Amino acid sequence: MHRYEVPQRGSLENARQVFEKIPERNAVSWTVIISGHVQNGRCVEGLRLFWQMKMDGIKVDQFTLANALRACVSLEVIEEGRRVHLEVIRNGFESDVFVQNVLVDMYVKCRSIEDAHKVFDNMPERNVVSWTAVIGGYAQSGQCVEAIRIFSEMHHWGVKPDQSAYASVLRVCSSLAAREQGKQVHALAVRSGFDLDIIVGSALVDIYVKCGCIEDARELFDRMPARNVVSWTAMIVGYAQNGHGVEALKLYLQMREGIKADEYTMAGILRACASVAALEQGKQVHADIVKIGFELDVSVSNGLVDMYGKCGRIEDAQEVFSKLLEPDVASWNAMLSGLAQHGYGKEAVLLFEQMLQTGVIPNQITFVVVLSGCSHAGLVDEGRNYFDSMTRDHGISPKAEHYSCMVDLFGRAGCLDKALNFINQMPVEPNASVWGSLLGACRVHGNIELAERAVEQLIELTPENPGTYVLLSNIYAAAGRWDDAGKVRKMMKDRNVKKEPGCSWIEVQNKVHPFIVGDNSHPQIEEIHETLETLTLQMKAAGYIPNTNFVLHDVEEEQKERILGHHSEKLAIAFGIISTPPGTTIRVVKNLRVCGDCHTATKFISRIVSREIVLRDTHRFHHFKDGQCSCRDYW
Repeated sequence: MHRYEVPQRGSLENARQVFEKIPERNAVSWTVIISGHVQNGRCVEGLRLFWQMKMDGIKVDQFTLANALRACVSLEVIEEGRRVHLEVIRNGFESDVFVQNVLVDMYVKCRSIEDAHKVFDNMPERNVVSWTAVIGGYAQSGQCVEAIRIFSEMHHWGVKPDQSAYASVLRVCSSLAAREQGKQVHALAVRSGFDLDIIVGSALVDIYVKCGCIEDARELFDRMPARNVVSWTAMIVGYAQNGHGVEALKLYLQMREGIKADEYTMAGILRACASVAALEQGKQVHADIVKIGFELDVSVSNGLVDMYGKCGRIEDAQEVFSKLLEPDVASWNAMLSGLAQHGYGKEAVLLFEQMLQTGVIPNQITFVVVLSGCSHAGLVDEGRNYFDSMTRDHGISPKAEHYSCMVDLFGRAGCLDKALNFINQMPVEPNASVWGSLLGACRVHGNIELAERAVEQLIELTPENPGTYVLLSNIYAAAGRWDDAGKVRKMMKDRNVKKEPGCSWIEVQNKVHPFIVGDNSHPQIEEIHETLETLTLQMKAAGYIPNTNFVLHDVEEEQKERILGHHSEKLAIAFGIISTPPGTTIRVVKNLRVCGDCHTATKFISRIVSREIVLRDTHRFHHFKDGQCSCRDYW
């Protein structure tokens, strides 16, 4: 055996036989055989040989010690690592930067950041590897602020970070969504020439994405001379998480041309498909998943369940769920969420009971979903029981979202007094979500007095939220109180609060088409308007009466009807009718709650054109067929 030439797995046994026959073994032969065992995953034997070497009186060197420490890392035996640490001291390697770096790494990977920092502090000489190891250790232990402090100290001492150091500190900034610190690190990376490095660049894209700076992330992504699956996935996930599902889909199609996706990519692109209900593209992604071999990955399967559920194909979601060998709590939550959003509250309750019987422990998200399912289905008593069981049976303290679900449960059912009493008895201060649920219920049931009280609280908590003003204006308009509705609109103008425009999406021939209320930019807009005019005449002949109470402006009735006719969901539905074969299901997603007039009109349209129309808004799914809606007007 030549000096420190490590035998590979296939030749390790032969090397061991040669080693055993050496009459006088020296430090080199011992180190080579120990290293061979450690690098081939036989760490227990490697450590045994290390201690045998010591018993035989052979003096160890820095390479022998490093291999023994790496064996301790692989086995996660910190006490054994401490014994080797003593040998480091006894053999005079306290000042050897190579051995000390391996010691720091050992303590970090054995999850003892305090010991790692002690070794680091006592090092007379430290290099970039030393600093990077400690930064990574604090990051892994969740002490992200300390990791950023160490990086700053490293810079202060004039140590130039390398690729690994930048990547480590950027991952920390990303986990904290620390945008300003991330920008400072980015500036340092630019000066050091590492900003377009594939690893550092990918980490920078990730932090900008996590901080919501999607344009900065894309600019950096486009400048990178080389990109790997991590870079592409970070950008795709960023688009999906920041409400840019269409852009995520476009990027994925580009990525497919030369980069093999991993399971994280698939989970991200499924999220994008779900966000804009791109069913056909979701099916293509499903085919890619099967082709690559990720169909048994639980996180990917969970994404498929979620995607099919949010694309209105609850049966397909159930089929994927049923094939999971060991569904985790996220799997159950995804399936429960799909049922709840589609208004299948009773089915969600049955599935939840089945989940409990299998021994899967529910978490806070589970109860949000179950309570939401009860709310959509009007299961008031069941919802109340499940809320009580959270603490009683499962030791889960209710959070703001659980209280919000309960207010929504009582409010939808018309039990506004119960909803208010529930708020008054909350052990914590009600937040905007809770008061928002009450305001939504007041709009449905026309309770102006209670709505005004809810709005007072909401304006104090979230004065910049346009939804509060819009809902109150809706309530006033529905009651014919146009002066009050005008005052609300003036208040919005004075406070520079702008209403989010209604936007709907529909997928046709693998392309997602967005429509904004009153939008005239679509190339087929004239044909869309003509279709809507024809449908309006047919609907009126069938008994449809436009509900102009949903128009906030105090204008003539004819003008109100014209405004209603240009709502984004109606534009998307009309486009779906003229762009797909007769009998094809039309699937539309809206960024806001569907208005009452559009809900009524869509029932008429479904009967006139003999189509099923699936409409997903921010609250739930509506399946329109033969003039009826699956929500049974309980929404």
